[in-house]
Amino acid sequence: MAQERYFRPEIECADPAQLRKIQDERLVATVKRVYEKVPAYRRKMEQAGVKPADIKGVDDLHKLPFVTKADLRDEYPYGFLAEPLENCVRIQSTSGTTGRRVVAFYTQHDVDMWDDCCARAITAAGGTKEDVCHVSYGYGLFTGGPGLNGGSHKVGCLTLPMSSGNTDRQIQFMTDLGSTILCCTPSYAHYLAESINERGQRDQIKLKAGIFGAEAWSEEMRRDIEQKLGLKAYDIYGLTEIAGPGVSFECSAQSGMHINEDNFIAEIIDPNTGEVLPEGTKGELVFTCINKEAFPLIRYRTRDICVLKREKCSCGRTLIKMAKPMGRSDDMLIIRGVNVFPSQIETVLMNCGYPANYQIIVDRGSNHTDTFDINIEMTPEMFGDTVRDVASREKELVAAMRAMLGISPKIHLVAPKSIERSEGKAVRVIDRRKI
Repeated sequence: MAQERYFRPEIECADPAQLRKIQDERLVATVKRVYEKVPAYRRKMEQAGVKPADIKGVDDLHKLPFVTKADLRDEYPYGFLAEPLENCVRIQSTSGTTGRRVVAFYTQHDVDMWDDCCARAITAAGGTKEDVCHVSYGYGLFTGGPGLNGGSHKVGCLTLPMSSGNTDRQIQFMTDLGSTILCCTPSYAHYLAESINERGQRDQIKLKAGIFGAEAWSEEMRRDIEQKLGLKAYDIYGLTEIAGPGVSFECSAQSGMHINEDNFIAEIIDPNTGEVLPEGTKGELVFTCINKEAFPLIRYRTRDICVLKREKCSCGRTLIKMAKPMGRSDDMLIIRGVNVFPSQIETVLMNCGYPANYQIIVDRGSNHTDTFDINIEMTPEMFGDTVRDVASREKELVAAMRAMLGISPKIHLVAPKSIERSEGKAVRVIDRRKI
């Protein structure tokens, strides 16, 4: 095994007691600052009967109230902003459910911190200033492209800001410029692998590592990508509300993702009661930002279900590890790297005059890319339309769904009352992906 590399060894391999001291100091300072500067936090803390003086360190974290995505939407756009707008240099954003998106703000300090986190991930995958880092995550409001782009610059790699799509150009630059590290969603990595092999260009690429995230993927998919591209595939985790990719990352051991604990404190809670669970117990992941200026969320409920473990790692890092998320405690789906809520689909249907009788079917195609179909019941009046009229309606719905979701599903208008009813809660989602 090649010698492990670190971007910030003084943090990544720090004594846990030293890390706890950093966390204690930063948490106390962050809580005091948001109480003074963010009315939404002050209200929440007053309702919970907590004052900044009650928080002496991480052991008191459980006293603080949770923040949810609904809170962020209610306070859109500036309600959780902890810095004057003139101090902010960047926003990123998630997709919204009913038009209200979550907008995350960044000062230059926050951008530098985020870049540093992504640089740690790239270095853990073997990246150095001698590498060519091929970033095929989407750029723009989506955090994938900007995050890995900034991390690549920090490491000193030659950075190819490819964004997603245009596979011909991707492969041309990959071969002509000798890309060695590929950053994209796992499904797009698999598609690139298939395309490269179909063209007989496998021996023209020099990839040694891939950093793949933004959607769920299985170990079988990892091995398939590794075999087809001849690289080692690393997982990366993040979410816009906390920073973006780089909140945690895999090392060479690939037995979980190390969390950057100098910037983020992780907890596992019971999703039903909010009780903090012991380390090693499966539950909902909660993050607290302790080194952000503009948008420092405290006890943010991610809705991701996973396990935290602090154990000796062969890579030498002492940062706690999180398992690959095992599902979610809400109804959000991640499809091709995009957050999709059934409520978004219901909004489109209501705006377009359809009854909210629908079913989402998600699967993995033969090329490991997510398939996304929506069956929608027509009204009795619509059911009498001609085939051409139905096709036109389906096309209009695809456009409306893309405008809301950012991705295009396949729309199937079906006969009234043809979607099976169930007693109790309607079965809106059928997820057949084996992940």
